[in-house]
Amino acid sequence: MIRLENVNKVYRTERVETLALENINLDVAPGEFVSVMGPSGCGKSTLLNLIGLLDAPSSGNLSLDGAAVATWKDGRLAEFRNEKLGFVFQSFHLVPDLKVVDNVEIPLLYRKTNGTPRRKLAQAALDRVGLASRIHHFPTQLSGGQQQRVAIARAIVGKPRILLADEPTGNLDSAMGDEIMDILHDLNKKDGTTIVMVTHDDRFARRTDRIVRLFDGRQVA
Repeated sequence: MIRLENVNKVYRTERVETLALENINLDVAPGEFVSVMGPSGCGKSTLLNLIGLLDAPSSGNLSLDGAAVATWKDGRLAEFRNEKLGFVFQSFHLVPDLKVVDNVEIPLLYRKTNGTPRRKLAQAALDRVGLASRIHHFPTQLSGGQQQRVAIARAIVGKPRILLADEPTGNLDSAMGDEIMDILHDLNKKDGTTIVMVTHDDRFARRTDRIVRLFDGRQVA
């Protein structure tokens, strides 16, 4: 499902060269739930950005769903992201001026899904995360945990095969974090969604199938 072979990522400016990832070799099987851990600045988010096709390796090979993506143009990359990938972020990234259901519909707009089917899919995704009664609320009217549920609904409305979560519980208390983890587990076990989650929390990492550890851009476990 996800394969990185000898992947390196270097960021260069006129005076400084920073090696963000060094010789990463990683295979994530279909339906696997993997957590990525390590200290701040070790390359966790960089790794997630590469898998999510938001950035490209400086060298090495990256394959997603059996396809080598290195030669793809921007349009094909964007199409793949929209069809096969879902993203959940620590800071939610909801549009404050849009109602909850409209936020969830956003990925479907890029698919040119018509209004009525689009609204039904968004409502179904919100029901999946327990927010069917909040569809006409605005993000500012919700708690942090509820906003993260909306973000998850938006990520899964298009039924992605791969879900990438960057510190999805980082801004939540432990009880809300447990609720978010329960939703992710449900998606993984019932839908077979492949999940890669960056986290600092050992308790949540232990609930995943496998922990990948990074240190100074290198994979140490």
